[in-house]
Amino acid sequence: MRTMLLLLVSALLPAVAADKNTTNLKIVVTNQRGHPVQDASVIVKFVEGRSVAKFGAKEREEWELRSNQEGAVKVPSIPQGKVLIQVIAKDYQTYGETFDIREAERTIEVKLNPPQPQYTAHPK
Repeated sequence: MRTMLLLLVSALLPAVAADKNTTNLKIVVTNQRGHPVQDASVIVKFVEGRSVAKFGAKEREEWELRSNQEGAVKVPSIPQGKVLIQVIAKDYQTYGETFDIREAERTIEVKLNPPQPQYTAHPK
């Protein structure tokens, strides 16, 4: 039994070592009052060099996800480096910022602002 456990652990070690340069990313979208923003479109783009995430035979340069009822988005494990996070939600200003992610796990909190008033140079 002990030998079997050691074999299992040693078989899993290369997979764990390969994941040391990846990040489990969570993004939480709220409004100015701290309430969650549900169904916001969250885009995560890899911007550092030619950094792409390889999932099987498919290479991804970005993820497009939606926030849940708690305003949270869990991004599948991604390569560490610089990523651009954009958030688009109805009745809020569009948000965009680049982050340098080097941790194994990271939570990024995004506070959305209400839209700015519209002004016109043309009198009615």
